[in-house]
Amino acid sequence: MGELALAAIYCVLMLGGEVERSHGYSVGQDLHRVRVDCETDQAVIEVGLDKRSSLDSVQQALFAAHLTGKRPVVLLIDTDGRVGPYETRIRAAARMAGVGFETIEKDRLIRWQMTSWLRSYKPAARSGS
Repeated sequence: MGELALAAIYCVLMLGGEVERSHGYSVGQDLHRVRVDCETDQAVIEVGLDKRSSLDSVQQALFAAHLTGKRPVVLLIDTDGRVGPYETRIRAAARMAGVGFETIEKDRLIRWQMTSWLRSYKPAARSGS
């Protein structure tokens, strides 16, 4: 399961947020767009795996917060069960920049998706007593 699918589980099933929300901004006469991995009423969340490719997460969260006026957060998905060099670097940068930092295990996200039907189950109303 890839980063986008894991981000969707976290964003939609756990937070009730919106995945891959697009925001426009202009530079000179050009219009550009960025996509926010997860957006809730209060926060913009940059989701990444615990890999080198996530080193720009803090910058992305800060720019999305700049565009939306919401609180910036970085969520790293732990794929190997340990705190490695990338988590350490990103956590330190987030702390210095005032960006929220969270982690969650990949397996927990998958279990959450597999059992989501249990949390949305509504028992049938009983008739009479």
